[in-house]
Amino acid sequence: MFKNKYYYFVAGLPDFSFDSTKLPFTVSEFKEILYKELKANDRKLIDKYFLKADTSNLLKLLEDNEAELEKLGVFSREELLNSITSVKKKGSAKNKNFPKIFELFIKQWLKEDAEAENKNWEDMLTSLYFDYGIEAKNSLLSRWFTLNLNIGNILAAIYSRKYDLDVKSVVIGDNHIANTIRANTKQRDFGLDEDEIDYLSTLTKISEETDIYERERKIDKIRWDWLEENTVFDYFNIEYLFAYLCKLQI
Repeated sequence: MFKNKYYYFVAGLPDFSFDSTKLPFTVSEFKEILYKELKANDRKLIDKYFLKADTSNLLKLLEDNEAELEKLGVFSREELLNSITSVKKKGSAKNKNFPKIFELFIKQWLKEDAEAENKNWEDMLTSLYFDYGIEAKNSLLSRWFTLNLNIGNILAAIYSRKYDLDVKSVVIGDNHIANTIRANTKQRDFGLDEDEIDYLSTLTKISEETDIYERERKIDKIRWDWLEENTVFDYFNIEYLFAYLCKLQI
């Protein structure tokens, strides 16, 4: 399958490491220059990554249309509000690029009394977002979403058990690992093993770290190493640029 190449753009990007104290760009700065270079099909892939900000913005606007929004989203305040209004009046968004998961979430929100319902709307929307990302046609992007979903679910399950909370209530998404954890809440490793999750024992050790900064840093190192290992043979393509973006945000 043909892939776009970005020889000159990639060649001009500064290198940085996990331990770099100063990054060459902020994520916002890199997004701006990146989008000027990307072909339309590659931009759609990167949009999926930045939709994370839109999930937060959508929920904020459903609660308060004057809320302050995150700036890294794909959609503007006006576009989000117009889509909310369109879904409310006509059952669908006019904007053909508006994700179906957002339409589904808005309908659910409007269908029920959101304030009265004892639901974790943020978890619901985050779950939809991860499932959406995992379905991406780009393998690296799909597996990146899977990695982050799995890390989040495993740690959430470990901490829930530690504090005697309901494990099932904190696990999100609908992939194999999420469903395995839900089905094995009483088992030592939630029915998981190192053959499936090669960083399982590492995560278990990290969960015991009492220093929050060190804990987050060690989790980020798992992500960084994963990106390194999974882009060894990627040069000048969208996979390289996606990994570069993710590393900036780490």
